[in-house]
Amino acid sequence: KAAFINFISDEEWKSIEPVSSWFGPSSFLMSSMSALFKLSMWIRHGHGYLTENLGIPVWGSYAVFGLTTLFLGMVLGLVSEVLGADCDL
Repeated sequence: KAAFINFISDEEWKSIEPVSSWFGPSSFLMSSMSALFKLSMWIRHGHGYLTENLGIPVWGSYAVFGLTTLFLGMVLGLVSEVLGADCDL
């Protein structure tokens, strides 16, 4: 605590280079990281719900998330192909 108070009172903070806007809390990079952490928490809660509340074995939960990932990848690939085909014309 004393070191922090000295850091502020001696104005040592002026010698520190500020964080670039790329790493600022409202930047695209940090917003994306926040979204990934939120997604990981949603997946964790989903896994807990499947295994604890529905009684699905752990391997079954992994299979559900794996198949969901494959399905979403196919849908996104199809959408990108359709949108890409429109751009080529």
